[in-house]
Amino acid sequence: MKPFMEKYALLSVSDKTGLASFAKSLAEEFGYRILSTGGTAKLLQEAGIEVIEVSQHTGFPEMMDGRVKTLHPKIHGGLLCLRDDEDHLSQAEEAGIALIDLVVVNLYPFEQTVAQDEVTLPEAIEQIDIGGPSMLRSAAKNHVSVTVVCDSSDYDRVLESMRGGDANAQLALRQELAAKVYRRTSDYDGAITAFLEERTGGDEPDVDAIAGLPSELNLSASKAMNLRYGENPHQQAGLYGSFLEHFEQLQGKELSYNNILDTSAAAYLIGEFERPTVAILKHTNPCGVASADDLASAWDLAFATDRQAPFGGIIAVNQTLDLALAEKISEIFCEVIIAPGFSEEARELFGKKKNLRLLVASSGFGSDTLQEARSVPGGFLYQDRDQKRVSRPSCSVPTKREPTEDEWRALLFGWKVVKHVKSNAIVYAGDECTLGVGAGQMSRVDSSRIAVWKAGEADLSLQGSIVASDAFFPFADGLIAAAEAGATAAIQPGGSMRDEEVIAAADERDMTMVFTGVRHFRH
Repeated sequence: MKPFMEKYALLSVSDKTGLASFAKSLAEEFGYRILSTGGTAKLLQEAGIEVIEVSQHTGFPEMMDGRVKTLHPKIHGGLLCLRDDEDHLSQAEEAGIALIDLVVVNLYPFEQTVAQDEVTLPEAIEQIDIGGPSMLRSAAKNHVSVTVVCDSSDYDRVLESMRGGDANAQLALRQELAAKVYRRTSDYDGAITAFLEERTGGDEPDVDAIAGLPSELNLSASKAMNLRYGENPHQQAGLYGSFLEHFEQLQGKELSYNNILDTSAAAYLIGEFERPTVAILKHTNPCGVASADDLASAWDLAFATDRQAPFGGIIAVNQTLDLALAEKISEIFCEVIIAPGFSEEARELFGKKKNLRLLVASSGFGSDTLQEARSVPGGFLYQDRDQKRVSRPSCSVPTKREPTEDEWRALLFGWKVVKHVKSNAIVYAGDECTLGVGAGQMSRVDSSRIAVWKAGEADLSLQGSIVASDAFFPFADGLIAAAEAGATAAIQPGGSMRDEEVIAAADERDMTMVFTGVRHFRH
């Protein structure tokens, strides 16, 4: 038999999951001769599969510590040869090039390597795969004839397609797998680019690099799941990227588009607190937050802020959710509950509500998400995620009166919450609990009025409360309104042209005020 008429499959992988059984099926069911290299060849041989070493196939030895082994015309000619082109076939026969109809390659673990602390530049460079992407791209280019696999999860699909014998279905799968290859190699190149730009540079400084932003923005993510619809039923939607790796869903319906937005907002908010804390959100806005000695007590305070909005909302806690809290939550309808863990008794109780989504949030949720992107017509906005925190020493007190210890505790609590409320944002808080929340109004005074009204609706007194504002008070009227509502202390960024007027208004009312020097707009 002429060499280019035989069936060859080339297998060379870093992740060897499921490879032996896949290769055995290729050889025994479909008559493929297996080409392989290094550790992959050894694994297959130990599994009793006959393997031809690539160096034997090409007649050229592996060299330079493995840097050169598959970069050879007998490899790439076997992949790129057009099977319906007589000139290609005659050239392949003349050169002794066997056609390679199937390629399985996954790449050196560059991303995992550079994610390690204190990885050196030489260590990272040695994990830059050259031969692997070259073979993948050659095979993907010729996917009309060549099946290319870069993900072990596709092994079964390939075998089932081959067993089915439907030529059109096989071609459609090859095209899908080829697109997957180009996504993978694009992501791989992007990771290498980002790492090298961070670690190296020319003689002239890169202003974009100094600012922490790339000069080119490459956004790429694989689809994690299809969603039933987007914000509204007439909008298509899907989830992309690694969001689901941060959460384990224990029960309930699939997450919706809005659930995912709310879950993100809730997880970021609850991450601000160390004491046992409960956060209740609706449409990404906190409607009640409280910290206490235990979660059940925190729930009572958070729920008291607003007893209507939590229905159909999202609940997040920062400690294992126990039966005491589960019994309280079970009295209302909510969409999603997020916790670092659930007790067996709580699981059993919640299990009676089959549609209720329970999510276990991984520790350090979002710590790897340092920037965020939003689409705009023709492009993207890209910024650092708002992770700025303030402490008592970092703040200044411009008023005559210093906050009391109780006021300091309430002020810093309120500041953590207002950071996660849509602008314009006003939060009235007591001793580590919210009393009234005003969100998303065009006027800061309107947000304050809504917060006061919400507190009144909940029958909560604002006497002795604090008020937190996500941006400075542009006029004294906002602060005066807070004082008339009962607030004795305020926390805000400061920096208004009329700061002196606002400070004077506070002093006249014996209010204390804290400047953080930090603004927390949230659009």
